[in-house]
Amino acid sequence: MPRFYCPSPLATGLALSLPPGAARHVQVLRLQPGDAITLFNGEGGEFEATVTRMGRSDVEVNVGAHHAIEREAHRAVHLLAGITANERMDWLVEKATELGVASITPLVAERSVLKLKGERAEKKLAHWQGVAVAAAEQSGRNRVPPIHPAVTLTEWLKKSTPGERWVLSLSEGTQPVPRQASPAPVTVLSGPEGGLSPAEESAALAAGFAPVSLGPRVLRAETAPLAVLALCT
Repeated sequence: MPRFYCPSPLATGLALSLPPGAARHVQVLRLQPGDAITLFNGEGGEFEATVTRMGRSDVEVNVGAHHAIEREAHRAVHLLAGITANERMDWLVEKATELGVASITPLVAERSVLKLKGERAEKKLAHWQGVAVAAAEQSGRNRVPPIHPAVTLTEWLKKSTPGERWVLSLSEGTQPVPRQASPAPVTVLSGPEGGLSPAEESAALAAGFAPVSLGPRVLRAETAPLAVLALCT
């Protein structure tokens, strides 16, 4: 059944117009009045709904029963991921959402090819959040992971965050990513193409990040954090 994110209050028996993005998707799928869909607003669970009217640019639905279904990972994994170039960051956001990431903070690292600020940063952030919404719709998640504004490592380290901290590292003395089941949230720091600079890695270690490794092979910047998610969620 087609699933759509509807970021507004939902309640059984409510008649409403879908937001523009969801309405366009319904029209692309050529759904008709009487067709059943699923709606979720990120506040928990999902709702049955029925299309009642198809306009030229708007779609009206009637909200049905609520189902308290969650498909979230057992462990909250937050990615602090170096911004990658071209479409690789889109791919990372999409696949991380499918794998159950709790949140993503794009990291403006010293070796990041793509540098973001101002209006360009706002547009990219909105685009990445849209990618996460689409991935949540496709994967069955009823909660959309937030994509936080891009920050430098220095800016991020000024914040207080709960749980464990890991940094993906190729340095000697790293330990394998822990695979034991743990309910504690964890923040995973990974670099862009070229990795973190020595200064960034040193700052992370000084801030309590434990250096971890995924093995002897060198994974791409967009692959490594996904491998961690697959192991932890």
